[in-house]
This record gives sequence, C-alpha cells and structure tokens, in this order.
Amino acid sequence: MKETSIIISGFGGQGTLFSGQVLAYAALDNNFNVTWIPSYGPEMRGGTASCTVIISKEEIGSPLVRNPDISVVLNLPSLDKYEHLTKSGGCLVANSSLINRGLNRDDLKNVYIPANEIAEEIGLSRMANMVMIGGMLCLAPVLSLEVVKQALSEHIPERHRRTLPMNFDAMQRGYEFAEQALAEVAA
Repeated sequence: MKETSIIISGFGGQGTLFSGQVLAYAALDNNFNVTWIPSYGPEMRGGTASCTVIISKEEIGSPLVRNPDISVVLNLPSLDKYEHLTKSGGCLVANSSLINRGLNRDDLKNVYIPANEIAEEIGLSRMANMVMIGGMLCLAPVLSLEVVKQALSEHIPERHRRTLPMNFDAMQRGYEFAEQALAEVAA
C-alpha cells in the first residue's frame, strides 16, 4: 500500500478526532507507519474540528496534507472546505444527514451516507462518526473493517466499553450502506 492521507472533518463534538484515533491505532496495530494530527477551533464543541491521518508501509515524509486521498466530511462547512482540496481520483464520504448539496466535482469516488439517521436507529446519535468510518472503509479499503473493530476494542477507554457493540454496529451499517450505494451506481 502506498501512503494514504485521510482528512476527517465535522463539528466539534461529532467524534472526528476519535474517528481518526481509531484509524491510527488500527494502522499501528498492523505494523503501518502512521501520523494523526488533530485540529480544532477555539470554540471546540460546535466549532469545526478535523484530523489528518496518514497511513503508510513506508516512512512518512511529512505529516502535513494539502490534498488528501480521502475526505470524510460530517457537515456542510467541511464539504465546502475539503471537496476542492481532495486529490483528483480520490474518495469523499459525506454525511447526507447534514449536507444538502451534491458534489461540484465528478472526478471523486464518493458516497453520501445518512449517518445521523443510521446512528439514531442504533440508539445513540453520537455514533454517526463510526457510521462514516464504516462507509469510508468500504469506499477506500485502506484497512479492513475487522482490523478497525479490533483496534477499537483494544483501545477504547474503559468508561466507554459498554458502547462497543453499538460502535461495531455503526461501522457495519455504514459499510453496508456504502456497499449498497456503490452497487446501485455500478448497475
């Protein structure tokens, strides 16, 4: 696998930084080189938060990413910011629950997932981030879903262990939604 850069962005409180951490742990646990850099505005919850994750078998030259291979956007401001920055031929996963427009580009592999609605069906609205990660892993299988689930189970803080089944369900549903959406496009 070549170096893959991922930006995950949304409102503070949507779990964007945690999503990136889970991917970073999964990569580390499977002998990849990885960087994880969080970024958030001074307003934190409610403001914009994002993180950059780079996963590579080779040494990573720089942790900074101008044009990510993959963008996971959980809200409209994040789509507005990262759509034009995503590398041509790259992947974009968008949360259709909070994004009311399509892409302005046709050179990105993309999927729109109603992450908030799926998370609410699971019973915990904060699971939208894990729904999106599942969808991303289907669209761009930089890591397997099972590897990410394993990393989550090994690294989740003790106080959140009770949410593991919901996290797993959220990732699985996001993956399956993206799989179905991609099959419909291909048909």
